[in-house]
Amino acid sequence: MTNKENLSDEEIRGLYRPRTVDSRIENALSVSGGVLITGPKWCGKTWTGTYHSKSSFGIYGMNERTIAMTSPEAALAGGRPHLVDEWQEAPVLWDAARNSIDRSTRPGMYIFTGSSVPPEGSMMHSGAGRFARVRMRTMSLFESGDSSGAVSLRSLFETGGTEPTGSSIDYLKAVALICRGGWPGALQTGAASMPESYIDTVAEHDVSHTDGKKRSPETARAVIRSLARNVSTQANMSVVAADMSAEGRDVSVQTARDYVDALKRIYLVDEQEAWTPSLRSRVRVRTSPKRHLADPSLAAAALGAGPEMLAKDVKTAGFLFESMCYRDMSVYAASLGGKVLHFRDETGGEVDQIIELPDGRWGAAEVKLGAFEADKAAKQLLRLKGMAAEGSRDPSFLMVITASGGMAYTRSDGVAVVPLDCLGP
Repeated sequence: MTNKENLSDEEIRGLYRPRTVDSRIENALSVSGGVLITGPKWCGKTWTGTYHSKSSFGIYGMNERTIAMTSPEAALAGGRPHLVDEWQEAPVLWDAARNSIDRSTRPGMYIFTGSSVPPEGSMMHSGAGRFARVRMRTMSLFESGDSSGAVSLRSLFETGGTEPTGSSIDYLKAVALICRGGWPGALQTGAASMPESYIDTVAEHDVSHTDGKKRSPETARAVIRSLARNVSTQANMSVVAADMSAEGRDVSVQTARDYVDALKRIYLVDEQEAWTPSLRSRVRVRTSPKRHLADPSLAAAALGAGPEMLAKDVKTAGFLFESMCYRDMSVYAASLGGKVLHFRDETGGEVDQIIELPDGRWGAAEVKLGAFEADKAAKQLLRLKGMAAEGSRDPSFLMVITASGGMAYTRSDGVAVVPLDCLGP
């Protein structure tokens, strides 16, 4: 992606590639005074905010920060909606915008974008009732043009299955998509080094800048490597600390937790929370989250694995493919106001994704690299359906997401088998 500072707002709008969050932002601007777009750096927040705004002010250096801190009204001046990019660099603008919204009472006044959570105590008010919040992620395969979107999540909730639909994804293509990632800039420029550059920026600057606490770049890299090794799992902080000790870096569990918390503040770590349904059996449900990095390419880069190397490590590729599926499903679920959870009980029974909507409807998906594993995955899904307590809502759909198979279809037992390059919102 071309740097915004080198292009006018009009040029950006002309080059803009639609994102799934666009409709949510438009809806939010029609009813709320402002919209806060959050997410990791380089995921496209600035371009999306510019596309939906009439004027902008970006805090990209000391000069803009000084203007914002000394004259908030100047930073907030312009046509509506007015974009304030990287607002967390001048948190005073939050309360100034809130007061402006209160005085005006009109919707669609501001769009704020932020790639980190501002320090505690830097804002007087949460913004509740004034700012709607929209989370952005890196591009899903549908947004990047690598998925046809022929099998939409919305249609799965409505019909429970899918008609036969062709697919072109296979194992090697899936591995290549994992390593490329969903970075808008990489799609435009073909820059293969973007994930490595991202990790360098985080380790050398962002992990300390988020709250002003000095942290070691090498320790940050070691934490990211551990998270990459344990992506799509429920590994706790003891595992992260042990991984770092194995590298000769003796850190406490509390230190590991501090670094992970800092990475969460810059949206580099995403936690997939556990689903706690009402079950007929008395088996205990495990409640620890699974952890993912902001994009599967970051995990591959942290492990030093390019497409050729990753293709030879099927186990690691499987975990990273699950993480890519989580990213895509999170994008699609958010378009319906939903979220993506996971399920695991004490007997080892698990389901990779539970997609839950605000109205209580839910669907379940297992992720498998090969379509030949569909029977095993379907058994897990049907087991979960059978465990539901009497009176509980049945799942709207059961699905196996694959990286191969050549075709999306619905099995005789009602379980849909869908290659990832067929899925969409």
